[in-house]
Amino acid sequence: MNSHDLVATAPATLPRARVTAIGTPTVRSPRSSKIRDRHLDRLAVVYVRQSSPQQVREHKESRERQYALADHAVALGWPKERVLIIDEDQGRTAKIAEQRLGFQRLLAEVAMNHVGLVLGIDMSRLARSSKDWHHLLEVCALFGALLADQEGVYDPNDSNDRLLLGLKGTMSEYELCTIRNRMEGGKLNKAARGELFHKVTVGYVKLPSGEIALDPDEQARDVVRLIFDKFDEMGTIFGLFHYLVRHDIRVGMRIQDGPRRGQLEWRRPALPTLNRVLHHPIYAGVYAYGHLPRDPERKASRSGDAGQQPDPSSEWEVFLRDRLPAYITWERYLANRRRLQQNRSLPGSPGAPREGAALLVGLLVCGSCGRHLQASYPAKSNAHYSCERHLSQGTEQACYGLKAAPIDDLVSRQVLRALEPAALELSVRAIQDVEQERERLHRHWKQQLERARYETQRAERQYQAVEPEHRLVARTLERRWEGALQNQRELEDEYDRFLREQPLRMSAEERDRIRALSCDIPTLWSAPGTTAADRKEIIRLLVERVVVHVKVESEHVDVMIQWRGGFTSRHEIVRPVLRYEQLRDYDQLVDRIGRWRREGDTAAQIAAKLNSEGFLTPKKMGKYTKDLVQNLIARSGLAHAKIADGELGPNEWWLPDLARELQVTDGKLRSWAVRGWVHARQTPAPRLWIIWADGQERRRLKRLQAHSKRGVAPPAELTIPKPRVKGR
Repeated sequence: MNSHDLVATAPATLPRARVTAIGTPTVRSPRSSKIRDRHLDRLAVVYVRQSSPQQVREHKESRERQYALADHAVALGWPKERVLIIDEDQGRTAKIAEQRLGFQRLLAEVAMNHVGLVLGIDMSRLARSSKDWHHLLEVCALFGALLADQEGVYDPNDSNDRLLLGLKGTMSEYELCTIRNRMEGGKLNKAARGELFHKVTVGYVKLPSGEIALDPDEQARDVVRLIFDKFDEMGTIFGLFHYLVRHDIRVGMRIQDGPRRGQLEWRRPALPTLNRVLHHPIYAGVYAYGHLPRDPERKASRSGDAGQQPDPSSEWEVFLRDRLPAYITWERYLANRRRLQQNRSLPGSPGAPREGAALLVGLLVCGSCGRHLQASYPAKSNAHYSCERHLSQGTEQACYGLKAAPIDDLVSRQVLRALEPAALELSVRAIQDVEQERERLHRHWKQQLERARYETQRAERQYQAVEPEHRLVARTLERRWEGALQNQRELEDEYDRFLREQPLRMSAEERDRIRALSCDIPTLWSAPGTTAADRKEIIRLLVERVVVHVKVESEHVDVMIQWRGGFTSRHEIVRPVLRYEQLRDYDQLVDRIGRWRREGDTAAQIAAKLNSEGFLTPKKMGKYTKDLVQNLIARSGLAHAKIADGELGPNEWWLPDLARELQVTDGKLRSWAVRGWVHARQTPAPRLWIIWADGQERRRLKRLQAHSKRGVAPPAELTIPKPRVKGR
């Protein structure tokens, strides 16, 4: 029956029917005084619904009684052709109206003023929610439609009928809540005993007794163990997935429904399947109920499948350890879950190693604010770390980043130094891992071949068992046998190719090559076959995090490496900067160039002196040259400086000379001059500082230096210079 049929064809016996002498049922439904001609001019709608497909299949009497309401509408005065049956919602619950297209159609018909009467076997068929029920009442009241069930006819505009209809809707909702709570209580009670199972996951079967056991198929169990072993090795679901696809390893899954229920089917690995295997606590022998709660917000918003995120075991409704057969230990399960959480790109998680050139993504931390530095790639091979605190908080930039090359090189050198003592052990372990990997793959191939031979022999036995004269069956079995033989030959050919590429035992040459590479770790580290993701994985095995203190006015960066195990090492690197002004010793650099130039040195001689004293260039361009010095002289205003020592007055000092006398830095003395704490002047063209300081003034400045501490204001009397007498 579909919703376009106007009259129900199924016969029914109504509660108010009486039987005549010859046994024919007739309906005794006197016309209600509430039914007017305007109602009869419109449609009478019969709404048919059952809550689940099981009820549709098994509760046939309930369905027939609902379809029989069409005869009830005819008895109330409607012509057969004016009776509309809406049954699109068969097998759908009445808890919500959003997914019930039939109920939505009913509301639309009423709102278009097409309906005079709405019939249902009882109010629970129409709605189990007070919101949906009262919505229907409001629409029917607005457009003058009546409601009817087997008890009578109701007018939603009549106060008594409205009260009765409201009570019926409330009772229907309460009945649903009671049934649901009773069923949930029964489920939870069965789950508390560890006996509630709906479906079992990969690698398990449900026995007829209701118990859960490991899959009896040896290959299916080995594939599950392989999934856990390779995840321990690779650390990411994507790496595990690509490994299984590359080696054509399929996952054995038991069919859960249908005529082939319980049969083993081999399927290509899928990311959701691998994610479910790694997250499910059953593989650790744990019976858990409520470990995958559904997010009610996402479910209500209908934004796809409800979110499922594993909760800590302390929040699971039922948690029973060592209740089921296990593939791994509980500790290994927790370690896998921590690893999966760390692979997520979230604040506080390093994320999974990827192919980007920056090696410290997820490990590098800003020493000023404690946030992880983010990697960017302005050029394909030119990575840069930056702190994005000012972007997320909308403040001025106070934390700065650096290019990836200097810090990556430092950490790489330290990691290689840490690996040098373990070179011999690494070579032995590498040989063992390669042999174990080959043995596992060979075992998987042999299991596939064994299964293919069994299928061939089975097809042969079936063909031999059929009578030769029964050619209709024999031809089909013959084709099946030929297909099994072809599949077996293809597997044997592929296995032969695999044996040639990866023999079961390693040759002496391969062993010697692994030992040589293990003893020369730097060469292996920089080999073309070693990817950035491989280097990141090695670094993460040894280093927990790296903290850098980057200052915008200095090219020197303090680095602290926190190693796994608790050891901490401190280092310093030099980062390239854009401008000379960002160099830590820029003021001292300019003063040196100015002094040597006044002394008559050429640009080449000044460059040699700068290199001998260890001055650095911006962008790490190498040593100072004649051209760099000339460029720096021009940009700093020293090109036109013609100053002789005779220009100094009594008790006047060049700033660098006085700084050495007072044993303070040039920058601090220049800061005092700018603040007016000393008598100072600047020369016209090169803008060099000349400071007046007699003996008493120099003693004050030394006391000022003693009280000068970061964040602490010196005494006010030490910041006031003595009056200078003209000419002295």
